[in-house]
Amino acid sequence: MKANRHAMIIAIIKEQIIGTQEGLGDALKARGVLVTQATLSRDIKELGLVKIPTTEGYYRYSLPQERTPGDLTRRAQRMLEDSMVAVDSAANIIVIKTMSGSAHGLADALDDLDWPEVVGSVAGDNTIMMVVRDQDQVQKLISRLQQLRR
Repeated sequence: MKANRHAMIIAIIKEQIIGTQEGLGDALKARGVLVTQATLSRDIKELGLVKIPTTEGYYRYSLPQERTPGDLTRRAQRMLEDSMVAVDSAANIIVIKTMSGSAHGLADALDDLDWPEVVGSVAGDNTIMMVVRDQDQVQKLISRLQQLRR
């Protein structure tokens, strides 16, 4: 649920000029997601959103321009903890099962890690297929995913 909400928040601030928590809450509500102010405040902090000036003299939420590797790793850890249900593999493909609606957000977080062993990933509603360059690296990556999950 949280990973899906985070993915929605990112999509909303990329598509719309949102300058307040209330505006962000309204945009989420329009997409069928109701959140409290406390939850929204926590989400903004966890995503590392910043306010930047617009040409009209207002401020809007934005993703930070420079996310450090530590920020990306922490995001992936949170999302793995919140949404990963199971992980398995077949040849050079890792299949990650998630909570319903969480696969896109988790796949985005994992793609941001930019692991050189990973060619790319495809996400559905609750499943991610991650293509690994070399079959010999699959178990190493599964272990890395499980360690990130804690």
